[in-house]
Amino acid sequence: METGHGAVPLRIAAIVPCHNEEITVGTVVRDLRAAVPGIAVYVYDNNSTDRTAERARAAGAVVRTERLKGKGNVIRRAFADIDADVYVTIDGDDTYEAADLPGMIALLLEGPYDHVLGVRQDTQETTSYRPGHEAGNRAFNRLTSRLFGAPVTDMLSGYRVFSRRFVKSFPAVSKQFEIETELTVHMMSLRLPTAEYPVGFRDRPAGSESKLSTFGDGFRILSIIAQLVRHERPYLFYGLLTALCGAASLALGIPVILEFWRTGLVPRFPTAILAAAFAVLAFLLGSVGLIIDGLRRARREASRLRYLELPPPTVTAPAPVDFPPPIPDVPRSGPGEQSGATPSS
Repeated sequence: METGHGAVPLRIAAIVPCHNEEITVGTVVRDLRAAVPGIAVYVYDNNSTDRTAERARAAGAVVRTERLKGKGNVIRRAFADIDADVYVTIDGDDTYEAADLPGMIALLLEGPYDHVLGVRQDTQETTSYRPGHEAGNRAFNRLTSRLFGAPVTDMLSGYRVFSRRFVKSFPAVSKQFEIETELTVHMMSLRLPTAEYPVGFRDRPAGSESKLSTFGDGFRILSIIAQLVRHERPYLFYGLLTALCGAASLALGIPVILEFWRTGLVPRFPTAILAAAFAVLAFLLGSVGLIIDGLRRARREASRLRYLELPPPTVTAPAPVDFPPPIPDVPRSGPGEQSGATPSS
């Protein structure tokens, strides 16, 4: 893909994680190559037992294998192995509209942005979401937006475009479908420039089976959100625990203190000891929160410096040689006409 006169070609890589997607993977690869000529499509075969790899290779993809189960493991491996200027992630189930990809890439470059999120729009009369997924997605969007202070419309979308500096500064810790949550929180925590783009979304074709589990994946996503809050918002996480332990200490300790004030006696030693234990625990949790917040700041600064080492997602181009040279000492011939002016593009 080229932009502008004499522009340096963009290296665009599409990453397609697949597990038993022989019915759809060929269509996805062909659609991507048709939508963006010159794109390199990498299909990662994640322990498939069918002809996924064969169908992908026949459609023109580069097929690689990742034995560690889970989409997160595939993304982690692909981000480490592939060198490109623009990265695309898309599922191999043919539910996303590949024709929307040129618009997403153009938006990334025009920003320039580091992350463009494909926001799913139903292209069918009936909803393409599985029962419970749409409500769960909305709930996770609201929860994540509130916890991390940045709005997001479709955080569980698997259709995204990234800059090189996003990819090479992303640690990729998640193992399975919670990878989308980690990608979103990474963008929020480093305050990276991002945009959203509406993309077509449809049901899987007949015979293609979903690997998602509504409750299992939901609990995994909640777990990763809790872990990310602990790492990225330690003041909030440990502050809440400190407040709870402090409140328990006061609730148990105040009656004991009042009784001692009136009588000079402490008849309820177990309650007094428990109140003191909660007070000590509150102090320790508050201290841990302060320490982890300092570590978080250092880690975030290191990630930011790594991010700044890489160029923004723009295409450099040599200056055009067909512009006329400036003409010296020519007076104006009318309003707005200036000597040496070059034609506007």
